[in-house]
Amino acid sequence: MNNFLFFLLLFTCFQVNGVSGQANFTTYLNDIKLELKKEWPDNKTINLVFHGHSVPSGYVNTPVVDTFGSYPYLTLKALKAKYPYAVINIIITAIGGENSESGEKRFESDVLVHKPDVLFIDYALNDMGIGKSKARAASEKIIKNALKNNIKVILMTPSTDQRVDIMKAGNDLQAFTDQITDLAKQYNIGLADSFSQFKLKAASSEGVKPYMGWVNHPNEAGNQLIADEIMKWF
Repeated sequence: MNNFLFFLLLFTCFQVNGVSGQANFTTYLNDIKLELKKEWPDNKTINLVFHGHSVPSGYVNTPVVDTFGSYPYLTLKALKAKYPYAVINIIITAIGGENSESGEKRFESDVLVHKPDVLFIDYALNDMGIGKSKARAASEKIIKNALKNNIKVILMTPSTDQRVDIMKAGNDLQAFTDQITDLAKQYNIGLADSFSQFKLKAASSEGVKPYMGWVNHPNEAGNQLIADEIMKWF
């Protein structure tokens, strides 16, 4: 085999198995998607658990919580349109103001008890307060614990914070996005890249304001951007 064919084969393997280690959109949740298609009495309940901070909790303009405009419930709405026979539990274990260190401490008591089929982790906005090193360590503990329990994991890159210029190279949200992306590759798990969608809006003529409620809480339109990223996995 010549060098060109070797590298072509290597490149193809990466495409089939995920981008540089990240799980593949089309295959990672195959078992879950198969269950979602089953009809009664052969189907089973699928538990989707959303662990994180105020955004998955549904906060828009604090203290207002728009539960049905939050991305977990917008995801449920989209899933039910696609899988009409499925029984799906949306379970939110997120707490407003929490970071991944706190979330890791209550993971076994508050998350594993629900027996998730898929776990979504969304802490980046608040993890800026504890820094990348502590956030990575806590996130890795959560990921390892989930994988040990045969749970599919999808990491969430952050939505935006209007106090941060996300078009500026090296901004804090981009740094956390890069770290989360690296974790997805390291553990061969899923990634829902919310940040990329808010960055596209920031680069457009409309900007991010139409998608935001409070300073770092997306409104329903912003939550829909996040739900659309999640639906790529289903």
